[in-house]
Amino acid sequence: MVEISVQIKAIQEKLQLLLKQQQLLQKENQQLKKNLEKMQNDKLQKESDLQGLIQQLETVKIGGAQWSPSEKLLMEKRIDGYLKEIEKCLLLLNA
Repeated sequence: MVEISVQIKAIQEKLQLLLKQQQLLQKENQQLKKNLEKMQNDKLQKESDLQGLIQQLETVKIGGAQWSPSEKLLMEKRIDGYLKEIEKCLLLLNA
């Protein structure tokens, strides 16, 4: 009878230890989730900032007087593409 109560007490102690470990792991998991969410928000903000900087760079390049021949050709192609799209829109409006 004494042996059984000793075994039960040992099992209860192990169970209490497991419950404490589970609580610690749950707290750690919540903290990791918060950190992940914060990092994801930071990533989105940085991506947004990067897009803004890329647009600024393109604006500066467009305003720059000295272009390489390949940049000039690329810009001419882009402008030609825009003009074609505008012409299509005008034709649709006139139809």
